[in-house]
Amino acid sequence: MNAQELRDMTPDQLRDKLAELKKESFNLRFQQATGQLENAALIRTARRNAARVKTILNQKAATAATAE
Repeated sequence: MNAQELRDMTPDQLRDKLAELKKESFNLRFQQATGQLENAALIRTARRNAARVKTILNQKAATAATAE
């Protein structure tokens, strides 16, 4: 997932994507705690993708606030 794909999404879609990423992050942490996680780098990727979505959401909110 890259930033341009996220910028093309609506704020509602971004919120849904953020919820999905948080759920994925939780599941990965749970797998790690139980010793089932094979690729620990997936946790970092999920966390960074969630941060990327939050950044785009904040940019869209700032743009909407200044446009009014």
